[in-house]
Amino acid sequence: MATMLAGRLDLVTGKFGMEQVAIPEPGPGEVRIKVLAAGICLSDVHLIDGSLRLKPRPGFTTVTLGHEVAGVIEKLGEGTGTWWKPGQRVLLQAGQSCGACALCMTRTGCLRPLTRGVDYDGGWAEYALARQDTLIAVPDMLPIEQAAILPDAVSTPYAAIVDTAALRPAESVGIWGIGGLGAHGVQLVRAFGAAPIIAFDPLPEARERALALGADLALDPQQPDVREQVLHWTDGRGLDVALDLAGVAPVREQAQSVLAPRGRLVLVGLTPAPLSLSQGIGFCAAMQQVRGHYGSRLEHLPQLVKLTRLGRLDFSRSVSAVLPLADAPLGVERLMKKQGNPIRLVLQP
Repeated sequence: MATMLAGRLDLVTGKFGMEQVAIPEPGPGEVRIKVLAAGICLSDVHLIDGSLRLKPRPGFTTVTLGHEVAGVIEKLGEGTGTWWKPGQRVLLQAGQSCGACALCMTRTGCLRPLTRGVDYDGGWAEYALARQDTLIAVPDMLPIEQAAILPDAVSTPYAAIVDTAALRPAESVGIWGIGGLGAHGVQLVRAFGAAPIIAFDPLPEARERALALGADLALDPQQPDVREQVLHWTDGRGLDVALDLAGVAPVREQAQSVLAPRGRLVLVGLTPAPLSLSQGIGFCAAMQQVRGHYGSRLEHLPQLVKLTRLGRLDFSRSVSAVLPLADAPLGVERLMKKQGNPIRLVLQP
């Protein structure tokens, strides 16, 4: 039996490690991808450190992590469409619909699709399986390690900005948390005409990064004059859009305090804790809104590939380092400790 190296998480013990596992065979409508690049996401780190937990189920007690994946088609399963050929460069959607529940069958769109590297095996491996309808062709001029981070690292803030927030040109935007998602959020809102762009992060390195990527102002959220600074930069109005990428209560409270009339607070960072807002009367009187957000839709990834291919977006600065697949535990540790202030670390089998 041919085997491959994979980064596996034991859902019972919580232990993560590199293992030799069988190379998967593609089923009907599936393709096998030779992985060339796979991003390390903060959610992967949270799965490993136990702050996010997956429930084992019969026949599924370990999972290969990795939902930001790009590579080349290596083998086609039966019934695969003629538009895919071995050797084609592709990236993989971060998830897929189940294809069986009522939302899928009625084509209304699944709100919580199955996630690669969570609900089924992902791409921290030498090979990965993908359903043919979840593949996106990667143009030759797009480096494969940049293509790999488009799912999730870029598509999640993109969807939050263009869909959930419904950003309009010249609207003011605040972004809390300039990590992997926030760094891309700054670039995206600038590309779509936000003005001004205000970044919030307690780390000096993150604030410097926000300014380098296009923010007009970068503030330490712990400083006492944050509200005064925001009002000064927005001509006394406040923020039209506030993006919470941290998922913590202090961020929501601060964002609400600097929100403009009819402003939208978009919750991108996930938290299991109850959500609450102070100043309820003022919130309602100003007709402000809180909007929840999760992931992205299938059409967003082809849009991002097109925008990147035609030079409207450039994420060449986002790949902080490329590590061998065998060093996945080291990459997780580096991201966990923020060593080198990385935006994205990419694994390469």
